[in-house]
Amino acid sequence: MGEPALSDYQPEIGCLSIIVLGASGDLAKKKTFPALFHLHRQGFIESHDVHIFGYARSKMSDDDLRDRLRGYLTPCKGCKETHEEDVSKFLPLIKYVSGPYDADEGFLSLDEEISAYEMSKDDKGGPSRRLFYLALPPSVYPPVCKMIKRFCMNKSAEGGWTRVVVEKPFGKDLNSSEALSTQIGELFDESQIYRIDHYLGKELVQNLLVLRFANRLFMPLWNHDNISNVQIVFKEDFGIEGRGGYFNEYGIIRDILQNHLLQVLCLVAMEKPVSLKPEHIRDEKVKVLQSVLPIKDDEVVVGQYEGYTDDPTVPKDSNTPTFATMVLRIHNERWEGVPFILKAGKSMKSRKAEIRVQFKDVPGDIFNLKSKGRNEFVIRLQPSEAIYMKLIVKEPRLEMKTAQSELDLSYRQRYQEVIIPEAYERLILDTIRGDQQHFVRRDELKAAWEIFTPLLHKIDSNEVQSLPYKPGSRGPEQADKLAEKVGYVQTHGYIWTPPTLSAV
Repeated sequence: MGEPALSDYQPEIGCLSIIVLGASGDLAKKKTFPALFHLHRQGFIESHDVHIFGYARSKMSDDDLRDRLRGYLTPCKGCKETHEEDVSKFLPLIKYVSGPYDADEGFLSLDEEISAYEMSKDDKGGPSRRLFYLALPPSVYPPVCKMIKRFCMNKSAEGGWTRVVVEKPFGKDLNSSEALSTQIGELFDESQIYRIDHYLGKELVQNLLVLRFANRLFMPLWNHDNISNVQIVFKEDFGIEGRGGYFNEYGIIRDILQNHLLQVLCLVAMEKPVSLKPEHIRDEKVKVLQSVLPIKDDEVVVGQYEGYTDDPTVPKDSNTPTFATMVLRIHNERWEGVPFILKAGKSMKSRKAEIRVQFKDVPGDIFNLKSKGRNEFVIRLQPSEAIYMKLIVKEPRLEMKTAQSELDLSYRQRYQEVIIPEAYERLILDTIRGDQQHFVRRDELKAAWEIFTPLLHKIDSNEVQSLPYKPGSRGPEQADKLAEKVGYVQTHGYIWTPPTLSAV
């Protein structure tokens, strides 16, 4: 029997309380509350069975919080006419509770407010669902989780659930991550913990399983016989922008590679799962991570853009990388010998995130194709979401002359009337529905830290030095040389251009 489609989901009964802890912070107002607003606007959470509670230390009223959030609740495509009405329906659902994160009184008050709402909806004490979203620094996860466990769990004898969503970073290395996991694991079952990585909510990341396992075209090609290398790239064209204190403590590897890019690598490299059940998918991801060989010192380049230490919150002698390129190698039958090149950087020449699968040269080449470049399958995650295949074709002329072109699925052109949901919308909806497929399991998190911790300790102790690079560049030139050394062949003279709507 096949897996039920998302549209076959059977809504649960019982009132839903969504509690955003850290409600006065940037993450909550820029991501969490806007995602809840759009879910409400689309009818995925409804006024008659949901209430939203903000909790933070700041002293303010319900209306103060609502006024703070109003400017961040922006209309989506096609919704401008009804936007003010949508906002006016959403904001009254939000109530604010003030209190500390490590003391009884605040969480007792929070529980009283949640229970009062639940009783107002069902005075017979029916099932209730409580979703706690920790938009907080990881340092306060343990005390907050203790308070939730002690005072704020679902108390209904009729059923329901309590779930906790935690944001990255999940620790700074293997030991700190395991300590955090142990502390939270002593309070909640794994089925109650949702470790969110918003990259797993991106439309084209979610498309990876479908592309790989629903298209016969890729099945015989997706291995070391045909693929030369895989690049997974994240680039931003701006620097730390006031986040110096946070960023200098973690750096680009902890911030981007150990989580976002490694999760993408798992989906590119994993074997077909037994089914679409979350545990079957996460089992296959763990197998990939456990097959990754230790990172070689000569297959890593880290850098720091010039001017990074000018930020007053960054020490002048900081070695924290704002750029990293490294090669991961998977020791299994499918991927033996194929380098996975992970690259992330700030203050780069351009902004983009993409997966680039480069195929090997054509054997017995009769067209002298080496100057034209290799076949590539590219998934552009942002901006301008697209999937395209770089191919060699004959130019339309009398002479036999070849050129590189593409088969292109550009989402902006193909799906003009479709609103592509934000990652946080999708992932919050998954937590409400109890679907953990796109969340990180504890053994998955441990395996990821085992890969990166030795390298991170070398950087922290200055054993591996960050190389300087100019803002607005491609990063240290040693990074391009590393990619070339392990087999990546850059195509010169070809630039993919997203098609314009007028070209339809």
